[in-house]
Amino acid sequence: MSQSRPLPRLGFIGAGRLARCLALGFSRAGYPVTAVASRTAASAARLASQIPGCLALDDPQQVIDNADVVFLAVPDDSIGTSAHILRFEPDQDQDQDRDKAGGKALVHCSGASPVELLAPARDQGASIGGFHPLYLFGGEASDVDRIAGCSITIEADGALKDTLTALALALRCHPLSIPPGSRMLYHGAAHYAASFALCSLAECVALWRTLGFAEDDALRALLPMLAGTIETARDKGLSNALAGPISRGDTGVVQKQLALFESLGGDHAALYGLLSRRAVALAQRRATPPAAIDAISDAVEESLGRSLNQAAAGASVK
Repeated sequence: MSQSRPLPRLGFIGAGRLARCLALGFSRAGYPVTAVASRTAASAARLASQIPGCLALDDPQQVIDNADVVFLAVPDDSIGTSAHILRFEPDQDQDQDRDKAGGKALVHCSGASPVELLAPARDQGASIGGFHPLYLFGGEASDVDRIAGCSITIEADGALKDTLTALALALRCHPLSIPPGSRMLYHGAAHYAASFALCSLAECVALWRTLGFAEDDALRALLPMLAGTIETARDKGLSNALAGPISRGDTGVVQKQLALFESLGGDHAALYGLLSRRAVALAQRRATPPAAIDAISDAVEESLGRSLNQAAAGASVK
């Protein structure tokens, strides 16, 4: 009976929030996390001290020498530079089982940067890939538990793809596969579920301030509604979670709201109109009366035409 292959030794270049969560999570799942290096020795030492058998190293090259799969958890602007200075020379002492499992690999954790930035490592015989958790890291120890259930987007081939998929599952996450060259669109679109959701809240808070609401009071009112919307979307899907006058086919209310936002000036009406256009598309997927949704769509497009023209005219004056 053949012996099972040993788990790959994991290393980290970078010891920030993402690296801390992944390294601790992998270690907890039984993977050997053997080495970490960072721009500051204290950060590397702090992370390594929490992981049995992990070395805090001064030189990123030493991480390559002490691990099989190395996660490059550095800022996007540093990925290409790091890949160019790292050396992937064949290790004559590497045992045969590890060699058959795929040898060395360099994996970056960026959602936006192309994996091709790691080409210098591939040219030296290493496998390359991307491993991006769709998660907002808070930097707390609780991240290791809270990441469970999130998705991790993987871009890799062959044995490395299998390894990264197993690592995602070890964190109790859902692996997603992404085709080469698609990371910028994937990452940019994801803002709508993260930063842009905050921007929508900020727009509401700004408008409610004109009514005398303090920001704390506004958030206290809005966050439970947002949480309920997310839970309903999780349970029933996007179109069935849609609420408000567009979902009900209430044309008169929508027309009055569009006119109100146009009267505010600035880009308030343009933003409201563009989001209303998306709401119309969701309403068309459910039982909203067709005649009502057509009338609402016409009202939204007319308002958008006026507000976008106004915004363009204001920009040309500047």
